[in-house]
Parts: sequence; structure tokens; C-alpha cells
Amino acid sequence: MKASRDIKDQVLADKGRLSIKEISRKYNFSRSEVKSIIQASQRKPPKWFYAVLVSLPIILLVLLEVSLRIVNYGYNFDQWKDIGEGKYTLNPDIGKKYFTDSKFAPSTGEDEFDIHKKANAFRVFVLGESSAEGFPYSPMGSFSRYIRRRLELVYPKTPIEVVNLGMTAISSYTLLDLLPGVLDQKPDLILIYTGHNEYYGALGVGSVQSFGSSSALIRLMLYLNSFRTTQLVRNSFHWVFSLFSSRNNSDAGTLMSNMAKDKYILLNSKLFNEGVEQFRENMTDILMLARNRGVPVILGRLVSNLKDQKPFISVSTPGYQTADQVYQEAENALAGNRFAEADSLFKLAKDLDALRFRAPEEMNKIIDDLGSEFHDPVVPIDSIFDAESPDGIVGDNLIIDHLHPNVEGYKLVGKAFYDCMEKAGYLPEAEKPEIPFDEQDSLTRANFMFTKLDSIMGNDGITILKENWPYVKTSKVMSNFHQRDFVDLLHPRDFIDSIAMYKIEGRITWTDAHLLAAAAYLRMNDIKDYLRHINILLYQYPALKDYNTLITYFYYRNKIDMSDYTSERVGIIQLYRGKYDDAVKYLTEALNSNPKDPAVLYHLSQAYLKEKDFKSALEIIERCLILKPNYPGANDLRRQIMNTLK
Repeated sequence: MKASRDIKDQVLADKGRLSIKEISRKYNFSRSEVKSIIQASQRKPPKWFYAVLVSLPIILLVLLEVSLRIVNYGYNFDQWKDIGEGKYTLNPDIGKKYFTDSKFAPSTGEDEFDIHKKANAFRVFVLGESSAEGFPYSPMGSFSRYIRRRLELVYPKTPIEVVNLGMTAISSYTLLDLLPGVLDQKPDLILIYTGHNEYYGALGVGSVQSFGSSSALIRLMLYLNSFRTTQLVRNSFHWVFSLFSSRNNSDAGTLMSNMAKDKYILLNSKLFNEGVEQFRENMTDILMLARNRGVPVILGRLVSNLKDQKPFISVSTPGYQTADQVYQEAENALAGNRFAEADSLFKLAKDLDALRFRAPEEMNKIIDDLGSEFHDPVVPIDSIFDAESPDGIVGDNLIIDHLHPNVEGYKLVGKAFYDCMEKAGYLPEAEKPEIPFDEQDSLTRANFMFTKLDSIMGNDGITILKENWPYVKTSKVMSNFHQRDFVDLLHPRDFIDSIAMYKIEGRITWTDAHLLAAAAYLRMNDIKDYLRHINILLYQYPALKDYNTLITYFYYRNKIDMSDYTSERVGIIQLYRGKYDDAVKYLTEALNSNPKDPAVLYHLSQAYLKEKDFKSALEIIERCLILKPNYPGANDLRRQIMNTLK
């Protein structure tokens, strides 16, 4: 007897409460028929059913990921960006990968290098946090720029590439994530200066930008963050969360103040020890990866402001006096000329500071231990800073805030790393140094690419930083600043101060700041200072190749008024640049327009002298002296010309 589907369903419904014998009687089935119906219901689906069941969600996720990429949703987290001319630079969006909320994402450097490394090139990567980046004087004031400039001067025939990957507010997780991509670029050397951000930096144990303390989970999330689907889910979560949260404190304060979640982290507490172990584990993996690829590494011990930075948060710590009490004892020891005791007490006061913006001494111990374990050189930057400081204890003399070096400090860090490179034999081998080693530092400092504008922009940034927590308990956060506030704080005195203030306000970029300064000097006929800023831009953007390309590039971006480039100014510019043929051409053109301009005559005579046309040079300078007998430098120039004619 063939059972209908309805009767089969009734049989199956009864099987849990009736026996097979009772079911057969109820529906007038044989026992074998009842068993057959029950067994058929228990039969497993075919294998293809499970294959479809498993693969369908995967297919849907792949389709969603592909669709999001097609519509360009989210960010591309490829490590390198092709900027043309066969050059790579760090992807400017990569910082967003490490921050759960995009408003915290740091900017990245723009150091470029060849996609295909030249056979004789010397390539160095610098890894670290804001101190490696060069804050607040980046990009020009970083220690990596000292190293690059010194290498360029000492090895002029070797293509030098020093690529700074330092970023503000990151932790060692970011370095570990970036390292495989760095190793793929065939570096000759990696320099690492890191360790201050293991608590409040991105993914640190006490940071608002964290996935917890599980290393495996954090590394998994960093992998998943590269997918647009993950970004969609994350952004959707933040959008929903924002609907139920206050908007008043969404982006108030500096990055420094916003990153600190668990603000109180006591010495030797559970969270303190988790930060130490996080650093040890990540740095071990970093050095292991580099060793496996045969790439040498130099580590730097950490330095911070000991003498002139009081503890931010002083609380009771089991087994110790408070941080403030220890700091006071350190000052007393210093006043009594007990320098070794004072140094130890200042370090202990720093370690007892419950606000962990400065790395504890345990981080330096880990750096020393790992250097010994992996046979990687360790640069004693803290000891070097102490040796250059009054009383042998570093303070405001080399540190501009709580841990970032000033410009002199960054040069000192660069020199320390370079000296270690020389001692370890990690300098270019294809070319012999053209400058004796003991002359290299002074020459590098004399040719360091840094301007007054860069210095003021950095100092102004620190002024603003110190108007916020934790330097002041109640602060007027940057997001609430008005132009009058900036003026009252920064006190601009001249146009360079004003340009720096515009940059700090966020109204212009670093590039625009230098262009504005260059344009101002040009209009004042101060060609030397004009070229100083133009050369800074060329140094920062070497892909622009030369002066003419730079001017054309920024002209088409409406950043430069070409009407400022008169024949006289262009002639003087070319004279300073060593383009003497062009200088004669443009200055002659200017002289034809204004034959009684002594400045044109003076510079044209200089151009002829450089061209070794002594007769024309003498004729022109004498015309200048007839028009203005006391024109600055004219009489000296005439004597110089006459001496060459003898």
C-alpha cells in the first residue's frame, strides 16, 4: 500500500509516542511499511546539498566584497602606492587600518623609493611611532632625514633611499603588520625606534582603539580589516552606536588625549604587565622575520623627558611612594649634586606615573635583551641624550614635550644611528666615502634641509598640544578653537609666523606653507630664502625632478602666481642655481627693459664672471658703479674681476 504524504507525516508525528505495532494498527500498515517510512525520514541528504549549504554564504560574501570594491567603498589597504615615474610611497590610507574609528587615523610620510631597486642602491627603512616620524617637525626634522642627508653627502654616486614609515599613535602591532611588505622591498637595513605607545597607541592594552589583549584576535582583525566587507560591518556598527551616543565629545581634544582609554595603569599591575608582554612578543616576531630574510636591524633604546616633566598622574602604588613624592626626591638629589641618585629617582618617578605616555624602563630592558638574543646592535639613545644634558640627565634641553626630541635632539638620534651603522659595517659598500668620518656630522648639520618655517610650525604644534589634557586639567580643545584663540596663543610677529599659524589651524598644507613662504620672499626679491623653500619642496618630492617641473606643477595647481616671475627675478634665480647661461639671458632681457637698474647690472656682471666672460663682467659692473657708486658688493665684485684679468 502506498502511503500519501499526509499519512507519512502523521506516522512520523506519532513515532515518538506510539510503538511501531500501534502505528501499524492505527493506519492499517504492515510493520515493515511503518519502518520503511521512518527510515526514509532519517535518510541523510545528498552530498551536494551540504556543498551548497556551505558554499552559499561564502559565495554571497565574495559577491558582496567584489561589489564593494567595484563601487570603491571603503579603503584600499595595499601597503604601497604607485605614484608614477617608477616610484612607490606608503599608502596614505594605511593608517586607517589600525584604528577602529577613522577620525583617529594618523597621516603617513611621503618618502618615495624605486619600485624596481637599482643594483647599486642603498635602501633603509625606518619603523616606529611619532618619534620616528619626527613629530612635531616632520617631515624635514626627523632623524631619518639626518641619516638620508649624511648618506647623500658621503656617497654621492650611490642612489640613497631612506624611507620613514613612522606614524603617530601606533603600537608594535602596526610595525609587525607592515614588516612583511617592507622585507619584500629588499631593504639593506631596518632601523627601529619604538615602545612608547604599547599602552595607549592603536591596539595597545589601554587604548580606545583596541580589540582586547588577545594577540591572535588582534592579528586576525588586522587581516580582516583589509576586506571591504569588514569595513562595511565596522562602519555600520559605528553608525548605529553614534545614534545612541552623545555628539558633544565625538572628536574633542588632541589625538594624544583621545587615545588614552584606561588612563590609570599602575606599575606592575595586570594591564602594565600585559603591555610589557605585548611589546616583547611583537618585537620578538619582528626580529625573527627580519633574521629569516637576512635583513640587518638596528634597535634604539627609548628616551623621554626625565628632569623637566613631572608625572602626569600621581596615585598610590602598592610598595612605592607616589610618583610626585619620588619626583620631589629626585629634584632634591639633583640640587644636592647627587646626580646618579637623581637619575635613578627621575626614572622611577616616570615609571610610577600612572598615565603611560612615556615607556617604562622595562621596555629598554626588553630592547637590550632582544638585541643580545638576535645579535642586533642596540643604540643607547637615552645614554647619549644624558651625556649631552646638563648634570647628565635629559630634560627640556633635548626634549620638546614629554618624549619627542627637539630638532637638535633628532639630529643627535640620527647621528647615533649613523655611528652605529658605521661601526656595524652597515653602510654602502659599492662606493668609498668621499668625506672623512670625523667631518661628516658637521657637514651634514650645515646642509640639513630645514627652515625657520619648519621650526615654527613644529613649536606652534607643541604650544597647542600643551593647551590640552593632560598638560592642563581643564583645556579648550582644538576643535573648539577660533582664529582669535590661535592668535592669542601663538603671537605671530611676521609673515612666516602667520603662515605657520595657518598650517596649525589646518587651513593650508605643509606644502602650501612652503609655497606661500617662497612666494613672499620672491616678492621681496629675497632670492636666497625663496630658493631655500623651493629646494625644500624638491627634496621632499624628488619625483618632480627639477626646478622647472616643480614650478610648472604648482602653477597648474594654482599655487603660484607666474606674474611674480619677472625677467630680473628669474635671472637672479638661475644665477643662484648655477644656470649661468639662463641668468645672462634673463638679466639681459631685464636690462633692456630698465637699463638704469643697478641690481640688474650687479647680478648680470656676476653671471658673466661665472661664465668667465671677464671683459663683459667688468664693463657691466662699471656701469653699475657709475649709476650707484656704493651699491652693496659692487666694488668687491670689480676687484675680484680685475684680479682675474691680471
